[in-house]
Amino acid sequence: MTKKERYEAIIEYFKKNRPLAETKLVHANPYELIVSVILSAQCTDKRVNIITPALFEAYPTVYDMAKAKEEDIFTYIKSCSYPNNKAKHLSGMAQKLVNEFNGEVPSDINLLQKLPGVGRKTANVVASVIFNLPHIAVDTHVFRVAARTGLSTHAKTPLQTEMQLIQNISEDLRPLAHHWLILHGRYICKARKPLCSECGITDFCEYFAAHSGN
Repeated sequence: MTKKERYEAIIEYFKKNRPLAETKLVHANPYELIVSVILSAQCTDKRVNIITPALFEAYPTVYDMAKAKEEDIFTYIKSCSYPNNKAKHLSGMAQKLVNEFNGEVPSDINLLQKLPGVGRKTANVVASVIFNLPHIAVDTHVFRVAARTGLSTHAKTPLQTEMQLIQNISEDLRPLAHHWLILHGRYICKARKPLCSECGITDFCEYFAAHSGN
């Protein structure tokens, strides 16, 4: 199977079996999403969704968060991973949005990465989810699934994986493909033990071919 055939087969599978795929982070606007994505680093979406209702009640707009003290933000997010760093990032992010972007979350990933706590992955998530731009965020799930299946080859960094994915996935499908791969990695192609018996893409997967004894 060529790489092109593998991409076509896997994309076709997801189109048929997971036509709707979206972020699990509960948000109502760009401000709430960027806060949630910053909180989600090395933390589950479920935990983030438990934290954010009270946080957004206290700071309903970016202007409210920009005026908040880091220690006050901390009290709302202390049950997530690395709360001290994230409180600092949220405070800095909000202040920069207010002072340099008129309180508006930018759509450009280079501008997004100027915000505290926002790396390339977070920027790609915001750009694709909120603005439906043709970006693919590569987290640990996407990195793992792409490598195992053979969608990426010899990629040693998330950026290398991202570049291979965008070279082979059409612009209109990239925001959706990001979620396809995340959800597949989260629920099927798990890190410690992939659930190959429950997987629908084993016929196109390099990992399965190498480990199935066929």
